[in-house]
Amino acid sequence: MLSALKRILELQDLDMKMLRLMGVKKERLSELEHIAALRRDLKKQQNEKAVEIEELSKTIVIQENSISEFKEKLKKLDAKQSAIKKVEEFNALTQEMSTLERQRVATVQQTSDLIDKKHIEEEILEKIRLSLSSSEESSKSLEEEIANNINLINKEGKGLKEKRDVLSKDADIDVLKIYEKLLRNKKDRVLVPMENRTCSGCHIALTAQHENSVRKGERLIFCEHCSRILFWQESEDLEGLAVATKRRRRRKVLKS
Repeated sequence: MLSALKRILELQDLDMKMLRLMGVKKERLSELEHIAALRRDLKKQQNEKAVEIEELSKTIVIQENSISEFKEKLKKLDAKQSAIKKVEEFNALTQEMSTLERQRVATVQQTSDLIDKKHIEEEILEKIRLSLSSSEESSKSLEEEIANNINLINKEGKGLKEKRDVLSKDADIDVLKIYEKLLRNKKDRVLVPMENRTCSGCHIALTAQHENSVRKGERLIFCEHCSRILFWQESEDLEGLAVATKRRRRRKVLKS
């Protein structure tokens, strides 16, 4: 069984590298999305501000037309008043003219306020446009760098997958299926050594019976806490693998 696990360990090393690459790629893609989101937000602000200014312009035109109409009405009433000889009609026209004049003055003030507001909004729009232009210019090189980095990740990932495809052809089918199912669930190492009667995956102590079964390596032994596959890394069947080499190096240091 340990000989079968040796091939799975080789596959796991490749899988861990691919998972790390996928994590880095996800971060890089997230950075690109963040840049794009900032640009979309600025463009949205720009469009909304442009629409707001356009509506203000339309309202100002309407107000200015109203002012012209008030002036025209006042001019006609003034001419009409000059020809009136009855005091009652004269006073009535005077009152009407006073009302129109108050409306004209109020409309002039409203229009002036709208014009001031339009100028302020136009200044804000110009700042948004400058910010958008600056953002696009400054982020261009960063986006290119990220895109190149993603291409390198894809290239490295493709090479790892090709190696994995070759190795998996010689793997025990049943063990490989179990391993891949655990890998899909945990997205982390699922074939781990037992060290000091402890699962090195979840770091929970196991029984002496568990340790004996792992040492024998006659069948797959799973951690009863995290369901990872356990192996004894000092086994000669794992000679040449990084896990075995590391263990032996530590053991030599302890002896010396």
